[in-house]
Amino acid sequence: MAEKRIEKQFRKATTEYGLLKDGDRILVALSGGKDSLMMARLLAERARIYRPHIEVEAAHVIMDNIPYETDCSYLSSFCEDLGMPLHIIHSSFDESTDRRKTRCFLCAWNRRKTLFGFAQEHGFNKVALGHHNDDFIITYLMNITFEGKAETMRPLMQMEHYDLQIIRPLCLVHESDIKEVAEVLGFHRQKRLCPYEEVTHRSTMRDLFHHLQTINPEARYSLWHAIEGKG
Repeated sequence: MAEKRIEKQFRKATTEYGLLKDGDRILVALSGGKDSLMMARLLAERARIYRPHIEVEAAHVIMDNIPYETDCSYLSSFCEDLGMPLHIIHSSFDESTDRRKTRCFLCAWNRRKTLFGFAQEHGFNKVALGHHNDDFIITYLMNITFEGKAETMRPLMQMEHYDLQIIRPLCLVHESDIKEVAEVLGFHRQKRLCPYEEVTHRSTMRDLFHHLQTINPEARYSLWHAIEGKG
């Protein structure tokens, strides 16, 4: 079953990459999408285990100058059912500060900056992001194709400008499994898509990854081994 596979891969990731330590205070970046909802659910369940003892809270960032939103009432009830405190944080950005960057880039950059600042200010030592295995591989393909670098995200990363670590507990979980379980559990979709969302290199690389899997059903595992330096 997809749910059992997700739980197994989550446990493997937290153990293999040392993502959870006793005394951790973790802030979950809750966008409202299926990935962050799944991550919140898994971490909330993990927080009920005695050792290692962790504390988990969630944060949702609203960009006031972007006409895009998720259903905050749903996020509140979702977190309440998990016994997880939810912080709704408002922020905004001035796109005139850098005309070279797209709205999408500026929005994402300022959203992260707001999230990390809140985490540090309120005594969290880790921020959990909901990137899954497909995200890692697609980023890897993008960097090879456009940057000439065989690099991708890391499951555990110490930040340079904040006294925080980023963890990605879904790094081994397949997106298809998340989609399947999200439908079964009735995760709500966001209210509406961002009006500035565009077709990007990432969506092109996602299509390429899916095509590679039609050529070789084991392509995912070959690419992951390459990412980990085992290829």
